[in-house]
Amino acid sequence: MQNHSSTVRQDVTRTHSVAKPLQLVSAFVLGGVIVYAAGFLNTAAVHNAAHDTRHSQGFPCH
Repeated sequence: MQNHSSTVRQDVTRTHSVAKPLQLVSAFVLGGVIVYAAGFLNTAAVHNAAHDTRHSQGFPCH
């Protein structure tokens, strides 16, 4: 029984060690896509909101 519980713990640890970085990268990619896609839209209000957000974070876009 000891061997089985050790194997289960190793599998859970391995899953957690892969899942956390994957979640972080996915969140950053999704956020970047939203900000940059909104910046290229023709709708003036959405473009201006994205433009102001980039400037408020110190990101030059000109």
